[in-house]
Amino acid sequence: MPTGKKDFNWPGTRILVVEDDDFSYQFFKVIFRDRGPELIRAKNGEEALRLFHECNDINLILMDIQLPVIDGYEVTRRIRKSDSDIPIIAQTAFAQDENEIRCLEAGCTAYISKPIDMQKLLGLVAKYL
Repeated sequence: MPTGKKDFNWPGTRILVVEDDDFSYQFFKVIFRDRGPELIRAKNGEEALRLFHECNDINLILMDIQLPVIDGYEVTRRIRKSDSDIPIIAQTAFAQDENEIRCLEAGCTAYISKPIDMQKLLGLVAKYL
């Protein structure tokens, strides 16, 4: 488990990264390299749901909203039906107040807009892990 929230290290944790864009996923890999968590990637909403239900030890989800097959809003709503506690951080390129409200109404715990500020992301992850 994490040694402290301010050190931004989370060994032994698993983060489900729901992201269809390869560049964005590589960005997350760089951010979390040497910080301890195992990243599990889903490239679409259907895969995200499957992985969430297959891997029962996921500690946090980074949820892209604009996804193929099933969008992030619907994926979040479905996850919330079986798990009301797992932190879900929405991430989207559409940085408008109404998008943040829609994310929170769908059941996301927090929201961050793209381009992602690394320190803000690390702070959110630290808050919820």
